[in-house]
Amino acid sequence: MLSVVVLIFVLGYVAITMEHTLKMDKLIPALLMMCLSWAVIAFGIDGFTQWFDPHNSQIMQIGGFDHETRMVLLEGTLLHHFGKTAEILIFLMGAMAIVEMIDFFEGFGAIKRLIKTRSKRTLLWIIAFLAFFLSSIIDNLTATIVLITILRKIVPNQTDRMWYSGFIIIAANAGGAWTPIGDVTTTMLWMAGKVTTGKLMLLLGIPSLLNILVPLAIGSFLPAFKGEVAEIEDTDSGNKYGSLMLYLGLALVVFVPVFKTVTHLPPYIGMMLSLSIFAIVAEVLSKRSISFTDPDATEAKSPTMHSLGRIEMPSVLFFLGILMTVAAMETLGIIFNFGEQVSSNISENLFVTLLGASSAVIDNVPLVAASIGMFQDAPDANVWHFIAYAAGTGGSMLIIGSAAGVVAMGMEKITFFWFLKNITLLAVLGYLAGIGAFLLMV
Repeated sequence: MLSVVVLIFVLGYVAITMEHTLKMDKLIPALLMMCLSWAVIAFGIDGFTQWFDPHNSQIMQIGGFDHETRMVLLEGTLLHHFGKTAEILIFLMGAMAIVEMIDFFEGFGAIKRLIKTRSKRTLLWIIAFLAFFLSSIIDNLTATIVLITILRKIVPNQTDRMWYSGFIIIAANAGGAWTPIGDVTTTMLWMAGKVTTGKLMLLLGIPSLLNILVPLAIGSFLPAFKGEVAEIEDTDSGNKYGSLMLYLGLALVVFVPVFKTVTHLPPYIGMMLSLSIFAIVAEVLSKRSISFTDPDATEAKSPTMHSLGRIEMPSVLFFLGILMTVAAMETLGIIFNFGEQVSSNISENLFVTLLGASSAVIDNVPLVAASIGMFQDAPDANVWHFIAYAAGTGGSMLIIGSAAGVVAMGMEKITFFWFLKNITLLAVLGYLAGIGAFLLMV
């Protein structure tokens, strides 16, 4: 049965990586392999001799357990993993809703109005730093969408936008790695209690910054960033509450780690508090009412209902499928045993470096989910911060390696080989520079 669960994961993951060839959204194989994995465990429950206890993070021997005891153990384990996964998903949905409400009030237009330069080189640095810091507050996927949308309003040439988009991908992934709310994998480590906000920012701030500074320093001398961009006539009407909602929304997202530190409650509670406060302000400013009898009218009139309707549910369900499938393999001790074998044959630093590089091909969500089961180090151990950096930034090396890259690929029609030829080497150099800085710091 162990090999069957592994086979289901491998086949499901192959289907995920081939979603464009199969013309099937990746959430479908993710959900399918989740259900099949747990079904196999349920059917073969009487044949297992060991079980990974998620409460104590250790392997327990269950050879002498009867069927009823094993089923109770299965139900408790499944409920535990689903609860931990739901915490992450609710947190992400809250963050997505806040970002959508900011966009409802055209709040991101305030960022565009701050950009006055026409110099391509200066614009490169401004856009990259905006991506770096914006993705540390909102997630790197949303930061990429926002900045490419802004680029379209200030850079008319599509080839130029492709170059800028390449640097946005690197900067957004680097910016998402050094805060607990900037990337889904870092959020996973934070919510699992593996890293704390203060030490994460302290240890990864400089490596993440170097991750984008090195490519920027080289990119400034490339021919693509010489001269000036043509000016585009500004046709935006703007929203009088745009700037207010932008700053308030970002402040409320930043408030979440503070709330967790003060109350010791799970982060999703703080995110729901921030969302509720932001929704109250949004409804008051919009002077619109919510209709409980006419759902269509509600969506048209209420910024809250409008924003909730625009949440990326396919992404949420994909994370559900991936995380619960990895949890199934962890339950059978597969990940724990693999981690012990790897740690005895390869150095920890080399393993994490290779893990980050593999995230350019393999989605970093299951990689980090698996690493949480592999390593048994204490909270805030250096390895957890190294994993956060490597998994968060390694995906920049290929355009298919991160959510930011995939969305940029779609928005600006960037091909895999164009990115490989023009951006990959820059991303690799930034990745290695950050690793060097991290290893020197610890």
